[in-house]
Order: sequence, then C-alpha cells, then structure tokens
Amino acid sequence: MASRSIPPLRAAGRCLIIAPPKAYAQGFATAKPRSYYLPARASTLAATKPAAATSRRSAATKAEEAPTTASKAAEPARTPIPAVSGTPLPDAPSPTPGSELDATDGSSKPIDWTQSYHGLGTSAFPPEVSAILQAPLDPDDIEVKPDGIIYLPEIKYRRILNAAFGPGGWGLAPRGELMVHEKLVTREYALVVHGRFVAQARGEQQYFSEEGVSTAAEGCKSNALMRCCKDLGIASELWDPRFIRKFMKAHAVQQWVEHVTTKKRKQIWLRKDDEVRYPFKKS
Repeated sequence: MASRSIPPLRAAGRCLIIAPPKAYAQGFATAKPRSYYLPARASTLAATKPAAATSRRSAATKAEEAPTTASKAAEPARTPIPAVSGTPLPDAPSPTPGSELDATDGSSKPIDWTQSYHGLGTSAFPPEVSAILQAPLDPDDIEVKPDGIIYLPEIKYRRILNAAFGPGGWGLAPRGELMVHEKLVTREYALVVHGRFVAQARGEQQYFSEEGVSTAAEGCKSNALMRCCKDLGIASELWDPRFIRKFMKAHAVQQWVEHVTTKKRKQIWLRKDDEVRYPFKKS
C-alpha cells in the first residue's frame, strides 16, 4: 500500500493558500503615519552662523552709528512746533491815535464813512506823492470817443493811485444806496486815503436791460472815481480847453463812416493811429 505522506513542497503550498490574505492588509491599514518636524530655513541658517560673524557685524554696526550720533549732537536744538490749539489768530494791532491808519475820530467808535468828513483838508500830501498825482499825461494813454470827447481809461486812474499811495492805501466808500432809474444808475462815493476823507462825487452809468444793472453799477463806481480824482489833480489836462484843442489837432482826426446795421453815414472822431471799429466801417 502506497504511503499517503504529502511532499514538503505541496505541504508548504497548502499553508500559503490556507493563510488568510487579509492579515497583511490589516497590518498595513492599522499602521499610523508618523509626523516629522522640519525647522525653518532662516532659523537653521541663523543657528549655523558662527558666533564670530555675529560679533563682527555688531562691531561694524556700532562703527556706522558712531558718526551719525556725533552729527546729531553737532546740530542745533530745534524748537518743537506746538500743537494746534484751535484758537483763531488775533487781529492786527490797532493803530496809534493820530496816525494815518487811525480809523477813529478820537473816540473809540469807528468812523462812519457814509456821513463823516474825517481828515478833510488837515494836511497836504508829501512832495513825492504830489509829483505822482500831478504828473503830465502821456498822449498815448489818452483815448478819443466817437463824439470827440477825450478821456483816460478808469484802470489808469487806479494805477496812479496805487503808485502814489500803494495798493490798499486808498478806497471808495459808498455814501448812499444805489439809485436805479429808467436806463440809468447813480451812486455817491467818497475817496478815502490813509484814513482821511479826500473827495466825494456821484457816479452814473447807463444800462439797456435789467440783466445789465450789475455791470452798470460797476461802471458807476468807476465814473465816481474819475470825478474824485479831479480834486487830487489827476489827469487835470482833460478838462483844460487849450490842451483839448492841441491834442485833437495833433493826435485825432475826423472820418466818414457807415453804420453796419442801419447803413447810416456819419462823421466820427478817432485817433490818427487807430482804426475804425465795429459797429462802423469806412464809407
């Protein structure tokens, strides 16, 4: 009878088949992941620097800071700027009594320039101021109206006053309300120089529509200024008949022109070095 003993290789194969394969899977599945610590690169590099390099850097830093500290010590001490308190700045100091800037009549009350004549004729202006006010006019500054009246533009009166008294040293004070009439506005003004009443005149200006009242009011002020300046001797030649005749003969001419819209022909005056302007043209 043949022996039933199993060869060793077959016995080993049966053991492998019989062994449950899940044992390996369970071994791998139950394994927990390990955590690893990675230090920062900068920390690692800092830790690896030798102590000698650190000492050299600190020494160099101290050497660089030394001149800076010395220069700061050499600079003068600066006054600190105080914080904003919110308190408004004080007004300008009041002028001393009797000075040119004194705007009172000896009492504590300010002058009412709508009625006052404070300082009228108290003293003459200095010679250098009088020379500016009474200087002869340049013929190139004088203009000619179509009706033959010569005049000085109002801006040049202001330039003469600024040259004589300085900007802000003079002013026009209204003496009443603006009177608006039909096609005409008027108002009275006083010329005040360095706190003194100098002259008074009523200005006037025509207007053609209600929209032009404000512009006419400004022209009225300039007209009053021109009339006040006569009392100071500014452009006094313009009221001298002999000067007017000489100027017209030397610098003005009459010419026939035609109105552009109405086609009417008429003679107008103009400067010899000027040209015919709208609404006229040469006929």
